[in-house]
Formats: sequence, structure tokens, C-alpha cells
Amino acid sequence: MKKEVEIVKKDKLKLIKKRSPQNHKYNFGSLLVVGGSKKYSGSPALASLAAYRCGVDIVEVAAPERAANIIASFSPNIITWPLKGDFFSIKHIPEILELLENKTACLIGGGLGREEKTKKAIIELLSKVNIPCIIDADAIYAFAANKEKIKPNFIFLPHTYEFFVLTGKEAPDDLDKKIALVKKQAKKLKCMIVLKGNPDIISDGERTAVNKTGNPFMTVGGTGDTLSGITASLIAQKIDNFDSACIACYINGLAGDLVGKEKKQGLLATDIIEKIPELF
Repeated sequence: MKKEVEIVKKDKLKLIKKRSPQNHKYNFGSLLVVGGSKKYSGSPALASLAAYRCGVDIVEVAAPERAANIIASFSPNIITWPLKGDFFSIKHIPEILELLENKTACLIGGGLGREEKTKKAIIELLSKVNIPCIIDADAIYAFAANKEKIKPNFIFLPHTYEFFVLTGKEAPDDLDKKIALVKKQAKKLKCMIVLKGNPDIISDGERTAVNKTGNPFMTVGGTGDTLSGITASLIAQKIDNFDSACIACYINGLAGDLVGKEKKQGLLATDIIEKIPELF
């Protein structure tokens, strides 16, 4: 591994902002999560709860009606905005833009589905948004044929296959080659890429880091959603995007390691969320 590649260590946690008695609501950010559909509701809920556990002050979720109602039942901490219909579409964009007016970050993708009208709406919405946008899951597919629409404020969180969908490149098994590829593609697309895996690889095309926390028990569904929520939370708190991604990978993986020791293959994404406070 080349010397210019950073290994993420717990010292990164020092970059999380300290709190004083004078702090008040909104000093530590406000996040909008756009996700869910008639079929899927768990992803935005997991991301929102993980975001709260990492310190963001407010999390709101904009989701199609059925998903929004289910998400609201997960926790009274989550504010939900029901969107009429079964899937996110262009007709919802004015409402979303209004919700984004006082937000410091946006997380989009989990559970949205891959209907063509939804992918078009994602592209149209994000063309109008200049705050940091964490793009995960189904939203990644929207940019596969629209790479020219990618902007520097985008942070993509693909797993290996989603990386292939986004870039058209298969990530090699060799770690050094994989690191070089992620850096090259981040530079080419002029954005940040967090390739989830063991290890995680983070690059904005200039800086590159590798995170080694995490374990095979985290293949269970939902652990990517907790990572996206943690990343969005830290970015919403106005920590540098690259550092936020590094810290998020470290926290998500370490929480997973602590849970893995206790529950082995019984690990659930909700266990990771509950373990996060111990890390602080």
C-alpha cells in the first residue's frame, strides 16, 4: 500500500466537534433523508436513527406515503413528510426543495426503487441542490447513464456491484489495484467515492484512505444504511466531507466489531445503531 494512502485510526474521532453549554438546536446540523417507496421503508429509518446516534440535531425523512407512515412508527425522534403516491417522482421536487432550504446535508437513495420516473426525478432534484448530497443504494443507479450530471458536492457510497454500475469498472481483488481504481474514478467523476467492503476505500480523487474496522457478520442487510446515516450526520455537522466519510466507516465498522463479538451471525443493523453511543 502506498504511503500517501491513509489508514483510518481512532485519532480521527478528535475531529468531531466539541459541545459547550451555549450550544442549541441546529448548531450540529439538520439532515433530510429522501428514500423509501411502496415496497421499502427500512432503509431510511435505519439511516435516520444512525444519523441521530452520531449527533446531528434534526433528521427529517421525505418518503412516499406508505413508507413515511411506517418510518414514523419506528421512532418518535424521526420527523416524516409523506409524499403522495407509491414512488418518488418529479412532481415531488418542489416539496423536497422547500424541505431542503434549512438543511446542511441531504441523504438520498435507500429504498427509492429503480423505476425510470424515480431515476429521472433523482437527477432533476440533485441538479438543483448545492449542499453535500450523500448518494446511496438506488440513487446510484440514476447516475449510471448520467455521469455528466455528477457534481463535486456528491458523495457516493457504493458496494462492489454498485461501483461497477456507477463507473463501468469491476473492482479487482488486489487491494492496491482497487485503491488506485477508486481514486482514479473519483478524480474522473469529480466527486467522492466510498467503496464499502473489507476494507472500505475512501477517495475524493486527491486524498485516499482505507478503513479496516468491520467484519464478515456485517454482510447482513442494513449495515450499509447505518454507514450512510453516520456519514450524512457528520457531514451535516459541517465536518470536512472526506474526514466525515473516514470517521463514519471507522465508527460503523467498530460498532459492528463490538456487536460481532457478542452476537456473531446474529448481528443486526439495529444492534450497530445501539452500540454507537459507546464509541463516544
